[in-house]
Amino acid sequence: MLLSIESSCDDSSIAITEIKTKKLLFHKKISQELEHSVYGGVVPELASRLHAQALPKILQSCNEYLPHIKAIAVTNEPGLSVTLVEGVTMAKALSLSLHVPLMGVNHLKGHIYSLFIEKEVQFPLTVLLVSGGHTQVIEVESLEKMCTVASTMDDSFGESFDKVAKMMQLAYPGGPVIEKLAKGANRLRYNFTVPLLQNKKIAFSYSGLKNAVRLAVEAGNEEDYPDIAASFEHIATKHLTYKLNKYFQNHPPKRFAIVGGASANLYLRAEIEKLLTPYKVQLLLAPLQYCSDNAAMIGRVALEMYDKRLFTPIDALHVSPRCDL
Repeated sequence: MLLSIESSCDDSSIAITEIKTKKLLFHKKISQELEHSVYGGVVPELASRLHAQALPKILQSCNEYLPHIKAIAVTNEPGLSVTLVEGVTMAKALSLSLHVPLMGVNHLKGHIYSLFIEKEVQFPLTVLLVSGGHTQVIEVESLEKMCTVASTMDDSFGESFDKVAKMMQLAYPGGPVIEKLAKGANRLRYNFTVPLLQNKKIAFSYSGLKNAVRLAVEAGNEEDYPDIAASFEHIATKHLTYKLNKYFQNHPPKRFAIVGGASANLYLRAEIEKLLTPYKVQLLLAPLQYCSDNAAMIGRVALEMYDKRLFTPIDALHVSPRCDL
């Protein structure tokens, strides 16, 4: 079995995965959403302290599996350095005490492999990764051959939802709150401009849209919030589909997937399905419980790394807050 640890932001998670069958034997996650909601976003130092409390508690729940562990996998990049180090420290301690090798796992690869928890991989694959920290289009050929072909120039898709929710003094995280508020509201009431509409570059930007929403919030009142949320969600998603369509014209996908915490947004999923219809392309989606950060996806990457013996020497396992694929 493999033990995997995730602590890149505000979710403490540990999973146990059986090597031969790829079966997920144990998975537990403790979210810090309530603790951070009063601040309208993640406070890194608070998150670090909460990981230091939560990870040992979760580990106690899977003591029965420890004699069968063949390797330890842990997210070491990218993420918040003060939270990544909590998981890496635990991983190193377990590696030494159990006398098993370590594997440092890229968090973004984890989101891609969330599609294949307890399944075989399906590559090649074009991936849209949307989360609180990332908005990227990635061409995936294999575990070791992934190329980012487009990314955000400023805010990420998920981050913009969090900030819009904060403008309205709503709860954190903002994604589910804005999605719920927008349901059934008028998506066309506010004629927000689609970002980078005249720009030929395949890239994303949410700073301008976020500012337009701020002006609408300041000019309106709480009765206007559902229509503002719906109009924002509509344009934020339209920006993604517009740029994806431009990219597909020269790079039609063989398979397409949406991953990351924001991939749970049902409006986004529906609009992407419409976009893919003329291309007759299969849309892959992770189960909703594995869209946000979790150790199960880290364990799924680790299965591939273990098979290839891609171990990380303990002295070489460091955290990298900013890292691409």
